[in-house]
Amino acid sequence: MHPFILHHYANSPFSEKIRLVFGFKGMAWQSVHVPSMLPKPDVVALTGGYRRTPFLQHGADIWCDTALMARVIDRAQPTPPLYPPGVAGAAQTLAQWADATLFWAVIPYTLQPQGIAHVMAGVPPEGLKAFAADRAPFTAGMTRQTPADATVALKAYLVRLEEQLADGRAFLFGGQASIADFSVAHCLWFIHLAPPMVVILEPFARLRAWYARVASFGHGEPTVMKSAQAIELAAAATSHEPVQVEPGLGFEAGEGVTVTPTDYGRDPVAGALVGLTSEEVVIERHDERAGRLHVHFPRIGFQIRKEAKA
Repeated sequence: MHPFILHHYANSPFSEKIRLVFGFKGMAWQSVHVPSMLPKPDVVALTGGYRRTPFLQHGADIWCDTALMARVIDRAQPTPPLYPPGVAGAAQTLAQWADATLFWAVIPYTLQPQGIAHVMAGVPPEGLKAFAADRAPFTAGMTRQTPADATVALKAYLVRLEEQLADGRAFLFGGQASIADFSVAHCLWFIHLAPPMVVILEPFARLRAWYARVASFGHGEPTVMKSAQAIELAAAATSHEPVQVEPGLGFEAGEGVTVTPTDYGRDPVAGALVGLTSEEVVIERHDERAGRLHVHFPRIGFQIRKEAKA
């Protein structure tokens, strides 16, 4: 099997989650840098308009959202497991909380003026304005916490995480790392991008030691690839991962649908439905450069709407 291709950029926290997963698995992977702001023509060619970062590619299959990407990577290389027996359900539940609730406390806390100067170091004022303008519609309709509210919430969450480690366990659910560790770690990693903001972690010795253990997994073995090469690989692919539309889930194979995140970055992706389970939705779309693609999304957190016949 050819290595997975991760489309990401350096300061993307969810990208760090998957980079750490590759390190945990000891995997080789190919690294495509994507822009942090629009325009993203090569991203659109592969995803059809989904512009959250990162996304994962293998041939002409594209996986969106790190919750799904982690499961795909774990299936490809099951050892060591991201979902250890006995704790898999609890680990996934905590991971979902971290990716949503913890993440949206970390962002406004870290991006206070004294933090953003480090996260966006070297970006000129006009670049900061462009970034803010790019992200405004991305989170339109969301109620964002103020820095004061986010700070209070984050401190409370850190107390809870410290308590999770109170019995001396190495990782959040015992002696083995799980998906929960990587979902929490990418949030703390983002705080570390802004050294003045790391002060909030000082009272939590167990959590700081835990973070060091997770960070020590590293990023595996990345090899740089150009986005044009990734598009060429997709266009040259002759097969896709096997998928099916399971009955009784409200949709039929071949129906024209759109798939849209329900929280933020609500850019719909349109295509023909080719896969649907309680865990995943897959649409087929065609691009003049990338060819016939299957774009995969998690079922949870995404809305499917019927459209005109594809």
